[in-house]
Amino acid sequence: MKKHIVQSIVPQSIAEECGFEKGDALLAINDSPIEDTFDYQYLTAEEYLVLKVETRQGEIVEVEVEKDPGEDLGLVFENSFMDDYRSCKNKCIFCFIDQMPKGMRETLYFKDDDTRLSFLQGNYVTLTNLSDEDIDRIIKYKMEPLNVSFQTMNPELRCKMLNNRFAGKALESAKRLYEAGIEMNGQIVLCKGVNDGKELEFSLNELYKYVPVLQSVSVVPVGLSKYREGLYPLEPFTKEDACEVIDLIEGYQKKAFEKYGLHFVHASDEWYLLAGRPLPEEERYDGYLQFENGVGMVRSFLTEFEDLFLEKYGVEAVLPEVFKNEPEKEDEKTSGETENFAKRTISFATGRLFGPILKQCCLNLERVYPDLRIRVYEIRNDFFGEMITVAGLITGTDLIAQLKDRTIGESLILPDTMFRFQEDILLDDIRVTEVESALHCRVDIVKSSGMDLIDIVSKYAV
Repeated sequence: MKKHIVQSIVPQSIAEECGFEKGDALLAINDSPIEDTFDYQYLTAEEYLVLKVETRQGEIVEVEVEKDPGEDLGLVFENSFMDDYRSCKNKCIFCFIDQMPKGMRETLYFKDDDTRLSFLQGNYVTLTNLSDEDIDRIIKYKMEPLNVSFQTMNPELRCKMLNNRFAGKALESAKRLYEAGIEMNGQIVLCKGVNDGKELEFSLNELYKYVPVLQSVSVVPVGLSKYREGLYPLEPFTKEDACEVIDLIEGYQKKAFEKYGLHFVHASDEWYLLAGRPLPEEERYDGYLQFENGVGMVRSFLTEFEDLFLEKYGVEAVLPEVFKNEPEKEDEKTSGETENFAKRTISFATGRLFGPILKQCCLNLERVYPDLRIRVYEIRNDFFGEMITVAGLITGTDLIAQLKDRTIGESLILPDTMFRFQEDILLDDIRVTEVESALHCRVDIVKSSGMDLIDIVSKYAV
């Protein structure tokens, strides 16, 4: 029987009235063991409870509680999840963690594959480590929506891609969840020559049968770092590949929308930028169900930027339909030049994927603030390799090395996606203060939104 140690008691709560103390351990509720927070929340929803407790002195006692339905007991546990996280047992051919060099902080190497975290935090899971009892619990507690990494609906191919002989059979769990009405979102990490082409078409055809319980599926290209020695040989996608993926997906979108009123499957932003095609209109993202998976981030940013730009300046922003990566201008490569043409200078740094979008937005802001020079530097990812183009995987080392001889101006503005959550530490443990010292400038950290772009620029334009 698990022991859940009490860390603290909420003042004036039921637990305080019952005499709970720090260090007590909750063992069971109404004779039912507690595996994790879901059991705890479910069992404590009742009006009458008998709590089995081991006091910090080691005495086993029963505590009777009468309360309102759903009223919280006021117990705070040392482990808020009340269980260990389940790690991934697969060896996926596309796993980015396997493509990371040694020597980084330990937490970056943890692979989670926990359906409970899928429900709580939106993580994607493979369903390969679930028992029948686990599925029963998901259905019983209605843990939805779940985010599922399908990769392919071909059982044999799924075993190969996940390097797990049970990975194909795990698809039966998805079917059970569908039949129970548990809402899901899906993901397919597309690998060239593996699960693309006819295999992708087969997978989408099978997943379409789960709509509308399956609310959405994102298709994202595999991320390839330079640390792939000994791993399955994978190649990057081309512009032509991206066009084929988009055409297939948009065909299913039309079919799903006509029948269900939702678009079902979505191509991540990278496909449209690689293909050189206009981004889908906002309505096609179905409320950005796959936003955290890189689907619609650019459209959302641009929509917010355009709306606020018009509201604040009274003119429409001028943005191209297609964003292209163009060579840097010569004045952006030199250092130490005198900014005679502008009273103030600020700089942004981002990844190569988002660079063209940010540059176009900043050109619009320069038009309304003619005395402000805004530089946008696209950071090449030397640490992981040039095929990694997102801002979230830029290291402090690359940032400093590539900007040390550049004109920064009053501030270097960085997106919060570059940093550890709610901290000022970059991926390679370099702090903001170290960046400021190395580049002799102030660093501002902002959210990646159109509103925050306009706000920070207007601050320096005053």
